[in-house]
Amino acid sequence: MSEPTFTPSAEFLVSTEGQRDVALVFLGASMVAGVGDPKGQGWVTRVVGRTQHPDLALTAYNLGVRGDTTADLLGRWKAECAPRWAGRSEKRLVVSIGGNDAAAGVSLARHRLNLANILDDAASAGIGTFVVSPAPTDDVEVNEKLDVLVEAQGDVCSRRGVPFVDCFSPLLGHEQWQSDLAASSVPHHPGQAGYGLIAWLVLHNGWYDWLQISPR
Repeated sequence: MSEPTFTPSAEFLVSTEGQRDVALVFLGASMVAGVGDPKGQGWVTRVVGRTQHPDLALTAYNLGVRGDTTADLLGRWKAECAPRWAGRSEKRLVVSIGGNDAAAGVSLARHRLNLANILDDAASAGIGTFVVSPAPTDDVEVNEKLDVLVEAQGDVCSRRGVPFVDCFSPLLGHEQWQSDLAASSVPHHPGQAGYGLIAWLVLHNGWYDWLQISPR
């Protein structure tokens, strides 16, 4: 099972005149949806809150679906994203997925291929992409699988020049992350503090460069 050859047929363009009309879609599973955060923000809302900028007319959409695997994302992302991008001059996609693949035993080759297909199809449609890795869980066996999976995600992104944020390595063994998982009302999900840590990692690892704006 080999990854497709990366041959995008469209160019991602950023307007240099006036305020940029940006539609920003977040695609993933429960961690994108913010499950377990008592404040109801998750990391996505925190990141969006720090992305408001006078140069951007920004509309953000959270398409996180609890339980989704990369196969589920591959099957639904085009139909669900298209209405959000309709009529917008700048289309951007943030993908964060993997925990359910690891828990469900999805093969590494299949995981790589699913992610590669999403990124390549987006590039071919002139959509800018950004990938955020899954964070560690409190399950040792799942973490062993995630360790390999996250490395593969980084490789898939590197081959395509797609920005990639590793949330797994910095949070594995992180005291505040572990305590937040232990105290959470939802198994294997963080609470407010944990989602704040993920948001910090995203914002400080290429986010503003990707959007071509200065931090606010």
